[in-house]
Amino acid sequence: MSSLDATRAELGLLVLYLNKAEARDKICRAIQYGSKFLSNGEPGKAQNVDKTTSLARKVFRLFKFVNDLHALISPTPQGTPLPLILLGKSKNALLSTFLFLDQFVWLGRTGIVENKERTELLGRISLFCWMASSVCTTLVELGELGRLSGSMKKLEKEIKNSNKYDNEQYQAKLKKSNERTLALIKAGIDVVVAAGLLQLAPQKITPRVTGAFGFASSLISCYQLLPPASAKSKTL
Repeated sequence: MSSLDATRAELGLLVLYLNKAEARDKICRAIQYGSKFLSNGEPGKAQNVDKTTSLARKVFRLFKFVNDLHALISPTPQGTPLPLILLGKSKNALLSTFLFLDQFVWLGRTGIVENKERTELLGRISLFCWMASSVCTTLVELGELGRLSGSMKKLEKEIKNSNKYDNEQYQAKLKKSNERTLALIKAGIDVVVAAGLLQLAPQKITPRVTGAFGFASSLISCYQLLPPASAKSKTL
């Protein structure tokens, strides 16, 4: 393959990635929290970037609550334990509520709705919903990782006379375990970010800490949205 073909393939992947509204949103999120880290809550250019990017991101999320509303009423995979089902549905309901209320926050911050006190109240309620949904996500991922670990140990016993890493089923489970571990880390970080935005522990979770954790969470989100290996092979 020539260098031109390789460059074309890489640009094709970049176009594929940036065509996702979710990817653009997470890139803006990284800019937002990176600016919050730099400003540390102090007035200046970094804080202006933080505020304007935060407002711009709300446009990306218009009507996005429908996604989790659809997940809420969709059937769950067969064999999922009832506690994990309830936690998963709670996560969907809370996240959908957060995204729905966030639209009214956007209307207030743009000046379309002039009741500032009500807008701020809705903003706090929406952030509490996001924090609760992140807690639910953390518990779901912990439960699913426990189930995966059990099934992987069972599979190891079945293939003990051969290399487990040569087994396609084991590789698939290992990949899924790695993905869920990353999702668990991100959910835990988001709980801290939400607590920082709500100023629940202002002495410990300062704007700089919130910015650092939010930036790390955004990078994880950007990584999770990367095109799969199958997409990469198609562009070559």
